[in-house]
Amino acid sequence: MKNLKASLWLLLLLVAISIQTQAQQISSPKTHFGFEIGDDYQLANFEQTERYFKKLSEQSDRVIYQSIGKTEEGRDQCMLIISSPENLKNLEKYKQISSKLARAEMTEQEARNLSKDGKSVVWIDGGLHSTEVVGMHQLIQTAYLLASAKDAETEHILQNSIILLVHANPDGQDLVSNWYMREKEATKRSTSLVPVLYQKYAGHDNNRDFFMLNLKESQNMARQLFVEWVPQIMYNHHQTAPAGAVVAGAPYRDPFNYVFDPLLMSGIDALGAAMSSRLNAENKPGYTAKGGSVFSTWYNGGLRTTTYFHNMIGLLTEIIGNPTPYDIPLVPSRLIPSSNTQNPVVPQRWHFRQSIDYSISLNYAVMGYAARYRDEVLYNIYRMGRNSIEKGSKDTWSLSPSKVAIVEQAVQDARKANPNERFPDAKLINKLYEDKALRDPRAYVIPSDQADFNTAVKFLNALIGNGIEVMKATADFTVAGKSYPEGSFIVKTNQAFRPHILDMFEPQDHPDDFEYPGGPPIPPYDAAGWTLAYIMNVKFDRFLDDINGPFQKLTLGDPIILEKKAPSRSKFLSLPAANNESYKIVNSLLNNKQKVWRDQDNGNFYIANSSNLALDVPSTAINAIPKSAKALRPLRIALWDSYGGSMPSGWIRFLMEQFNYNATVVFPPDIDKGNLKEKFDVMILPGGAIPRFQITVGSGYGPNFNNAAPENIPSPYRERWGRLTAEQSIPVLRDFMEKGGTIVSIGNSFDIAKHFNLGITEALVDANNKALRREDFYTPGSVLKAKVANNLPDTWGYNADIDVYYSNSALFKIKDPQIKPLIWFDSDQVLKSGWSWGEKYLKDAVLAFDAKIGKGKLVCFGNDITFRAQTHGTFKFLFNQLY
Repeated sequence: MKNLKASLWLLLLLVAISIQTQAQQISSPKTHFGFEIGDDYQLANFEQTERYFKKLSEQSDRVIYQSIGKTEEGRDQCMLIISSPENLKNLEKYKQISSKLARAEMTEQEARNLSKDGKSVVWIDGGLHSTEVVGMHQLIQTAYLLASAKDAETEHILQNSIILLVHANPDGQDLVSNWYMREKEATKRSTSLVPVLYQKYAGHDNNRDFFMLNLKESQNMARQLFVEWVPQIMYNHHQTAPAGAVVAGAPYRDPFNYVFDPLLMSGIDALGAAMSSRLNAENKPGYTAKGGSVFSTWYNGGLRTTTYFHNMIGLLTEIIGNPTPYDIPLVPSRLIPSSNTQNPVVPQRWHFRQSIDYSISLNYAVMGYAARYRDEVLYNIYRMGRNSIEKGSKDTWSLSPSKVAIVEQAVQDARKANPNERFPDAKLINKLYEDKALRDPRAYVIPSDQADFNTAVKFLNALIGNGIEVMKATADFTVAGKSYPEGSFIVKTNQAFRPHILDMFEPQDHPDDFEYPGGPPIPPYDAAGWTLAYIMNVKFDRFLDDINGPFQKLTLGDPIILEKKAPSRSKFLSLPAANNESYKIVNSLLNNKQKVWRDQDNGNFYIANSSNLALDVPSTAINAIPKSAKALRPLRIALWDSYGGSMPSGWIRFLMEQFNYNATVVFPPDIDKGNLKEKFDVMILPGGAIPRFQITVGSGYGPNFNNAAPENIPSPYRERWGRLTAEQSIPVLRDFMEKGGTIVSIGNSFDIAKHFNLGITEALVDANNKALRREDFYTPGSVLKAKVANNLPDTWGYNADIDVYYSNSALFKIKDPQIKPLIWFDSDQVLKSGWSWGEKYLKDAVLAFDAKIGKGKLVCFGNDITFRAQTHGTFKFLFNQLY
């Protein structure tokens, strides 16, 4: 009997061990995908990847699969939460610790205790830019290693950290991988010539959406980053490195944004050292940093860069690699070791697997640092947040170039009086610190009675999506003698994410940055200025002292939804042309074949009132349609796009959908067929549509479009191949306007006016009529103050002044008095946010005009009035052309 019992116990033990072994038997990528991650000529698509991630979650007690929301095309956007089984059992506890420390609303001792008790949280993403295929595939390999590896380093990471592996763009992975793998012959596979944008609307610009949060993928990730988890470290994988390097990474070149806490910058330096040291220790050359690449920490709006304004150590690497083998080129200047590139790489054949191996090493360097210094990274995010709260709770003077210039001027004045003094009197710094007007704001009030309050709410929702605390006035109140109505919103700066608040309300003060004195300017990475409140035309008041009133905090992370109310009883209603949302309502009514009228004096809309109507925009009750009103009909709108997808066009397509316009996307071959007026009333030509004006015949744009479409491009994409040309397309477009059509050209498509030989000339020229050198005039992406001819139908809904986003855009001088200027600069001091060198050349230059051509017209905007669907303040310039 004893032997029988012993045998049964042994059998049960063996079964238990077998079950446990099977449960922890983790499928390798080779088993699941049929190839190793990093094999030449092999890519996994999202459908395969999603199944693998779910499989890992089922097989490993270290992995939790979670959908963080839907993508623009309806797929699940997935995140893997990976840690030790013990940590995952207490996941909510550690998540709360991470979030609480980032919010920093606790005492020093409480923060110390939580830092010891918590686990460091590390975000690693991949796939945001889908043709940069290393990023997504390193994520797969990293997930497998963390789920299955038994080595001491992995165990230490899992015990001390929680890793969030985030898929940044599922839609794009399916598109690009399926495109690559469609060729049966491996050597014919290529990630080039993908026929559409790899993000439905934005393509590459999906990495410029993170302070605006237009896109669903951005919204999903922002919620995890800034509301739910608030990790201490985030790592954003990209491609590609500068020629002659393998990977570019931290630390990054100057300037960094002056709102950052110094702990952030030293943290980036420390992580960058850990990453480069790991590669050096593993004899993996080719890491370049600082001045070795163009990447900086100035800009807000990228997936990595927006985290800086939330006190997170954000890391970017740009690595080489493709499933099709690649040759590292010879760049002699990179072969000399320096502080930028400590360990140069020599020219060689490069395989996909090498890029995956490098990425895994870099991931382990970051995760190892977070595990090794767990309590330090947890405490440091608290310390940065606490510093922000303290700065927002007292008089604070931030230092930036324009403020230091005040001190420099005081020093220069003092030296005139005492030229032999070696060092200036330290008290001269009080020229800055005794000027209370130069203090940082403590609070902002966004009045609810402004003309376009709906857009102001969209601005506030962008802040809320970024984890900013917003308060609402529950009653009327008065501050500093000014009255504000109930429903106004208040944003105070005494909160942990103060850097982001200042960056959204205050001007960016970019330094004059040149290669050498008198030399060309160094372009900022993306933009120099972008103050969101300015480009959205949000009206707000800033207060340098604390304010109090009947203020109620809104629930963190929950967007504001304006209540729709039944309007006053009347036969008709008037909707204001100044409110962007009026256009959305009008389009919805027109699409439903309901009557809408527009006042031909001021642009206001008139609609029929009804008992079931509810509106979230202000309306005025009227009982009769004014004689100055004209009935509207939906116009037939064409929107140019190109093979491969145009980002400016994609953003306009996004706007058309958001504001209920029905626009038909047309491609160059469609336009070249002619007879456009039979199909359309308005054509929108975003930047890149029109061939650049040249005297030589055959001028155009776009790589390889002069050649026939490759044989392996299938229908319907094959029919989109081509470009507009001066010889064939320009006459067709002119015929469209001669017959009554309207063309709206945006950005560098202004060249259409040159093709038509209109009475304009370029304004940015020297005395010899030659284009200005960059040493003389340079205004990269910045916000400028402009004037508006607000008495025209083109500009209905505007006041006489507007803030515009401008990036070395075309400017005009008008010679023909029949051409009407719409927007212009009336001063040589128009910079509001960013950087402008040679501002004097802006004075009296025209930014937009309206020219009659035949029965139709051309409306040209030199700047991008719909830039990344962020510049809400200038959307109406386009909308007014669509009725």
